Amino acid sequence: MSAPANGSRLVKWIDHRLPIFTFMRHETHEYPTPRNLSYWWNFGSLAGIVLVIMIVTGILLAMQYTPHVDHAFNSVERIMRDVNGGWMIRYIHMNGASFFFIVVYIHMFRGMYYGSYKAPRELLWIIGVIILLLMMATAFMGYVLPWGQMSYWGATVITNLFSAIPWVGDSIVTWLWGGFSVDNPTLNRFFALHYLLPFVICAVVFLHLWALHRFGSNNPLGIDAKGPQDKIPFHPYYTVKDAFGTGVFLLVFCAAVFFFPNYLGDPVNYVEANPLQTPEHIVPEWYFLPFYAMLRAITFDITIPFTDVVVIEAKLGGVIVMFASIAILAVLPWLDRSPVRSARFRPAFKWFFWIFALDAVLLGYIGAQKPEGIWPTVGLLATLYYFAHFLVIVPLLGMLERPRPLPASISEAVLKPMEKA
Repeated sequence: MSAPANGSRLVKWIDHRLPIFTFMRHETHEYPTPRNLSYWWNFGSLAGIVLVIMIVTGILLAMQYTPHVDHAFNSVERIMRDVNGGWMIRYIHMNGASFFFIVVYIHMFRGMYYGSYKAPRELLWIIGVIILLLMMATAFMGYVLPWGQMSYWGATVITNLFSAIPWVGDSIVTWLWGGFSVDNPTLNRFFALHYLLPFVICAVVFLHLWALHRFGSNNPLGIDAKGPQDKIPFHPYYTVKDAFGTGVFLLVFCAAVFFFPNYLGDPVNYVEANPLQTPEHIVPEWYFLPFYAMLRAITFDITIPFTDVVVIEAKLGGVIVMFASIAILAVLPWLDRSPVRSARFRPAFKWFFWIFALDAVLLGYIGAQKPEGIWPTVGLLATLYYFAHFLVIVPLLGMLERPRPLPASISEAVLKPMEKA
């Protein structure tokens, strides 16, 4: 690598000894990118922007927050009322969590639709699933910190799930709590981990980008770039496109922060935690609801046929199903054996993909309902379809579906329609 052609003597002096500017120029300016990326590819960069927003606002909030069960709730109220700009920082951070999951979920569904998990990008996809797990852990611990009613009881319910693990479950719960109930040691541990995990996410995001740049981005056609005619420099084409997408995103995000900041939250959490008063309906944040619905879908023990011997209790079965619903995403590259990546050329897969997306939305709705009436049955059926999509439908389509013909190259698919026009 050579030093940047333009730049001050200081920049050239530093770059000669530590070629960071050359690296940045290559990765952000000269990086060759498929010429046909759509706005669906903006959500990766948007996720990075929201991560930075969350870290900055989180650090500012940590300066004013008191991680103690006697003071946590009041310290949050003080941030909202007495700290200069505290209400805005907290609302940005609180709504930022929701928008972070919105962006990442869209990013993952886009990857599933266009086959971005297929060879040679399997490791890129797996690292993305690890980022999702880290996000979930960080968000759960952050939800406990305001020490409202839903914070306390949500922590109690979710941490108690580990008690279903045979032999070691109770020990894990005691270790998580730091005692024999959700109390001050629990709050301190969750605060420490909530502060630490975003920096772990940053490290894993670096690996994610490293894996991305190894083979480059996938594209809507799902075919590999054949040569220079199929690629363009990342800058200025995609930096301008990302900047426009970021502007639109920030408009929506600011509208949520300033006009309906509590819309995605639970009003019960504005009541201080009370271990002696259980809320009527305990639900997690909206971005956990599909997995919560799958957790509650298993209401029966699994026994050996024609006997009363219980192999898996209902509680453990629900925990296994919930974690399996995330783990199955990591093995998706090996479940889909179709040689074609993009759903544009897979008519049957396209329909089943949208049915799967609707099923995920339905699971989210079921997770917000009380476990009574028809909802447990509907939740069980929706959970069965979720796993059937990955374990039955996707493998069968990979073997039986007849995809449409692929274009010869990206440039041919992009430029020929323009020439005809």
